[in-house]
Amino acid sequence: MAKSLTVNQLFESHADKLALEWVAGQAGGVRDIQFSLDVVDEYGYAEMPMVGHLNLVQPNRIQVMGETELRYLASLGKNSYHDTLSKLFEEEPAFIVMSDGAVATPDLQQRAEQTSISLLSSQLRSDKLIDHLSYYLTGLLADTKTLHGVFMEVRGLGVLLTGESGVGKSELALELLTRGHRLIADDAPEFSRVAPDTIRGVCPELLQGFLEVRGLGVLNVRAMYGDSAIKKDKNLRLIIHLKPIDDEDVRNIDRLAGSQQDEMVLEVGVPCVTLPVAPGRDLALLIEAAVRNHILRLGGYDAAQDFIERQSRLLIRGEL
Repeated sequence: MAKSLTVNQLFESHADKLALEWVAGQAGGVRDIQFSLDVVDEYGYAEMPMVGHLNLVQPNRIQVMGETELRYLASLGKNSYHDTLSKLFEEEPAFIVMSDGAVATPDLQQRAEQTSISLLSSQLRSDKLIDHLSYYLTGLLADTKTLHGVFMEVRGLGVLLTGESGVGKSELALELLTRGHRLIADDAPEFSRVAPDTIRGVCPELLQGFLEVRGLGVLNVRAMYGDSAIKKDKNLRLIIHLKPIDDEDVRNIDRLAGSQQDEMVLEVGVPCVTLPVAPGRDLALLIEAAVRNHILRLGGYDAAQDFIERQSRLLIRGEL
């Protein structure tokens, strides 16, 4: 799915961070900056790369020009020079930005005004400007999805607690907070795909720092537990689904490997563990154990496989 924001929106939110200033073509501020990983050419590449140094062969959505590019333009003959400028603006980039304080030529400024394509300048070096623009745009234009649950940082891992309403997610989050773990978002965390295999979760501004617990109402976690109990964002690494089960369900659970499979979030597979909810179970303890076990899996260790291999060795030696 393609997402977009305007040049004006980018300028208003990141002008200070990127040291941006308007040079010409301010009417182009309403132009959309669009990007979609789904739109590719016949070779499988994105039809228009997001941001990079001046490129007329495979034009960038945002063209970055510095002293090197200005020297190149100045070295061209009169006809080639005007043809190159025409090609640059005919491709309709979202905007053009001069890096490292380079001064745009009068011709560049005139064409920007004529075509309503924004021409900006920045004091940042071109490599740094490209890196920063790519980073910010990835977050601003990433695919997003809201999931119902409580998103927490448990032992440094981003963990989403899910389950039907009333199963006890918020109460469990409260218990985890008392154990030193941190709240990211309650009820409606927002997730975005910031890399091909990375999902990042944040809290909507309205809900930041609050946790709703039945019987207690809305709690201000920051006021109760301090700033250290709140985390701004975190990559989603594990989903734990809380599910009330009966005796029959318990008998059907794989006693070696447990209940784990991948759940697709924005086309990225995220490991999901189903944790049975029943009277007398210490869910906070089980959540911590599930996270510790997942960290071991990320490191390449599988306890179930280790047990199976140990059993096989004992069988071969005739000790079982």
